[in-house]
Amino acid sequence: MGKTRPPERSKLAKRKKKSTNGPNNSQSPEELLAQATALLQISEPESALSTARSALAQLQLRAASNSNRIALLPALSLIGEINVELGDIESAREAFALSADIDTNGDAPESQGGGAEKFLWLAQLSEEGGRDSVNWYERGVETLKRQLHALAEQDLEEEADAIVEDKRTKLANALCSIAEVYMTDLSWDDKVAEEQCNKVIEEALVFGPDMPEVLQTAASVRISQVKLEEARHYLQQSLELWKDLEPHDPQVPDFPARISLSRLLMEAGMEDEAIEVLARLVAEDDQSVEAWYLGGWCLNLMASKQGTGSTEEDPKEFQKRSRKWLQKCLKLYQLLDYEDERLREHALELTAGLNDILGEPIDEEDDDDEADEAWQDDESENEEMEGT
Repeated sequence: MGKTRPPERSKLAKRKKKSTNGPNNSQSPEELLAQATALLQISEPESALSTARSALAQLQLRAASNSNRIALLPALSLIGEINVELGDIESAREAFALSADIDTNGDAPESQGGGAEKFLWLAQLSEEGGRDSVNWYERGVETLKRQLHALAEQDLEEEADAIVEDKRTKLANALCSIAEVYMTDLSWDDKVAEEQCNKVIEEALVFGPDMPEVLQTAASVRISQVKLEEARHYLQQSLELWKDLEPHDPQVPDFPARISLSRLLMEAGMEDEAIEVLARLVAEDDQSVEAWYLGGWCLNLMASKQGTGSTEEDPKEFQKRSRKWLQKCLKLYQLLDYEDERLREHALELTAGLNDILGEPIDEEDDDDEADEAWQDDESENEEMEGT
């Protein structure tokens, strides 16, 4: 066999150039972590992970010589978050669990990777769920309470208000998450679940009485307890906080939260308010299969109430609009390869029932223009109701 030909000078240069794109061994762990954070912010999680691991390796060497494991926390927290971004949940769990083992009470400064965040992540990423999730949430809650207590005892300047608000929000949301676990994974023990839900929701309302999501969770708990009047009270309070704000106002709950709100409004018998929320949602995103589906279902429920009591409107008008919303939903379902089979089956069932009442549609009622007209009609109705 002949001698191996040495690589060309240009290829060596390329290899050398390529190697400089990775972590630089001459950089300090702090510099590497800053670089990894920047890479994550510009959506380069793979490079961010490699850089963060280099930082962790250096910190582990440093910790071995001075027995200061606290120094590992910033790298572990960042590696956990990067793995969440990459969808590697097991690796994320491992990083956060090691962080929790080092900082068991969350007392390390947040600037050094301490605090409640790792506990809240572990609650969300728990393989076991149920009681294990609750335990992690409770550790996060206790950490946040201690932090808020410490802040309350300090003579803080106005800039610290944002820090207090952030911790108050995280605390209230963690308490709501505990309530949701008791309503789902731990609902088998009705008595304990109800007691715990009441306890954490009352506490969440103390810390977040002006947070729409907290009020929604309180309403969800009351609906599960068949206390509809209380549920309606909380839902109306939640709506009042943001319904008159512009769509991009930061106080407006995010899209998924408002989808959940519309479901709760329907469960509480507040269809008028629900269709108002849903009309706003499809105006913001007309590709949401779930929003069109819920709107069609809601209008169907509204049709069943027409002509009863003081309501004398023609139910067929609501049924026609319901069918248009549902047709738009089913069209998008197919176009976007949506995967919620139960949603599709219910939409088809509702549409078949409407066809039995209204007859098979003659025109192409699922055209985008007609579907758009359907939600605009509902929005106009709501505006007229508000003006009376």
